Amino acid sequence: MKIYIIAGEASGDLLGSHLIKALRVMNPSLEIFGVGGALMESHGLKSLFPIQDISVMGLVEVIPHILTIKKRIRQTLDHIIATKPDVIVTIDAPGFCLRVVRLVKKQCKIPVVQYVAPSVWAWKPGRAKKLSQQVDHLLTLFPFEPPYFTRYGLPTTFVGHPVVEQTPQPDPTFRQRHGILPDVPLLCILPGSRQSEIQRLFPIFMETITLLSQQFPTIRGVVPVLPHLLSGVKAQAQSCSVPLTITDTPAEKQAAFMASTAALAANGTVALELARASLSMVVGYRLSPITHFIVKRLVTVDMACPVNLVLNQRIVPERIQHDCTPQNLAQDLVPILKNPQAMKPFLQQAIDFLRGDDVDMPSQLAARIILSYR
Repeated sequence: MKIYIIAGEASGDLLGSHLIKALRVMNPSLEIFGVGGALMESHGLKSLFPIQDISVMGLVEVIPHILTIKKRIRQTLDHIIATKPDVIVTIDAPGFCLRVVRLVKKQCKIPVVQYVAPSVWAWKPGRAKKLSQQVDHLLTLFPFEPPYFTRYGLPTTFVGHPVVEQTPQPDPTFRQRHGILPDVPLLCILPGSRQSEIQRLFPIFMETITLLSQQFPTIRGVVPVLPHLLSGVKAQAQSCSVPLTITDTPAEKQAAFMASTAALAANGTVALELARASLSMVVGYRLSPITHFIVKRLVTVDMACPVNLVLNQRIVPERIQHDCTPQNLAQDLVPILKNPQAMKPFLQQAIDFLRGDDVDMPSQLAARIILSYR
């Protein structure tokens, strides 16, 4: 059996890595092709091109990358036609994936499983009907999503979120290895997985920890980043007056989560990873002014953090666009640094909601559904 998997960003790479692992356990003879990042490649995928080429978010932000993205769409289409997979799995990144799927459907009949539902409950609900005409099965991460799609006849299964499959383990050597004393507050800073996010958010986050150092003089920061962002983050970090430890491996990222007192993160899937590690957090985000001007007129929900959406209440402080300032972020972080335990029961509750009802782990259930298309 041949499976073609396309992931378009870091969060999709994480989902894809869990999925490939589950697929290979169930069918070791599988041939897997597609596009992914370092995590998927660590499980044997040879990515057609670097995932960074299509990891672009925003309406205006995509403009400088249009020619590259068009080239990658055509390249992916040609590769799918050449490999003749039994099923295509698209993970998130609908702007790229569904354009590829439309072109594939014009040339051949290959079933498509979309892993991660578009956020039609937040904006552009018409996408649900459109998706029902493009894919054969939808796998959702959140329990409230299936009704939005089944009403249009799209087979939809809530499989749960693979973040629950992670079992974070404390690394008692992390602080010692990085020269961080056991009793000092440690802020885990996660400015994003895209270059545009780093440029917009990292200076704000550095100024935030600088403000926090006025109340917490011994505070330190740890910044887990993807390898391709390492040099740029290190260069920016030189301007920060608070000592920052910068890491670029998955193991060090998890160790940083477990060793930290609290986190300051770009809003996104990483909030669920932090919840799985029981690390209390504040999230922030900024889009380009033009993108934000357009999006805010389309969004129908008043929360952005995935943890808050799952719980349907604002537990994690979130600062978006003009509210995402060092002063606001620092103000939100002060009580969390003083009492990091208060948020943790709610974080555990969110993770419990994401486990799903099936006896299988989320990736195992997803894999079983995908393999049924052989």
